[in-house]
Amino acid sequence: MAATTFLFVPGDRPDRFGKAVASGADAVILDLEDAVAPAAKDSARAAVGEWLESHRALVRINAPGTPWFDADAALVAARGVPVVVPKAEIPGALAGFREVVALVETAAGVERAGELAAVPSVTRLAFGSVDLAAELGVSPEDLESFAYARSRLVIASAAAGLAPPVDGVTTDLRDDARLEADVRYARRLGFGGKLCIHPRQVAPARAAFAPTEAELDWARRVVTAGAAVSVVDGRMVDRPVLARARRILGEE
Repeated sequence: MAATTFLFVPGDRPDRFGKAVASGADAVILDLEDAVAPAAKDSARAAVGEWLESHRALVRINAPGTPWFDADAALVAARGVPVVVPKAEIPGALAGFREVVALVETAAGVERAGELAAVPSVTRLAFGSVDLAAELGVSPEDLESFAYARSRLVIASAAAGLAPPVDGVTTDLRDDARLEADVRYARRLGFGGKLCIHPRQVAPARAAFAPTEAELDWARRVVTAGAAVSVVDGRMVDRPVLARARRILGEE
């Protein structure tokens, strides 16, 4: 799964499902977990199931061990859609699904990131910064607090041959500069996607993941220099550097 922008939409708001698809997000996540109150879980599941009869989206189910997990898992299996599993920290809990985005948002999940990424059904790791912040007692906006956790997901994904992980949400819907800064930071660390909570975040997030003009210019000059060891801007260019340049240009 190589999507860059993932947009959450509450599972109990079927009137918003079509609007989420029309937002231009690469992937829409129908949310049965945090966005839905306990009293509305069953009706939300029914609404999601009905919509998925004629449409396709990811579904964030309720976490393993909750009263709603089994029914949510049955829905995903019946509709044959990818699943986002929250509080992912036990590899065995992910094995029963066909296509999983493992949402790592606990300390135990971060420590087992390599094991989670190695589960055959897992196609992507995603970072749940808000929940992890609550567990650690830190602010979800404090980038320094999560440098280790983010890097752990990046390394685990690469080691397992997965696409780069998906970064957590930016909770301030009005601060476009913060959103762009968050995405640029995540991209620097090796992330390749962003969880969005409002349609207005989709386009800026996608734009912030795109290579800058300076990066594109550098990559073109590196590729032009050829496959042999050479020098560009006073720096050695060899195979790993050439491979990075080709990735920037979308050639790999």
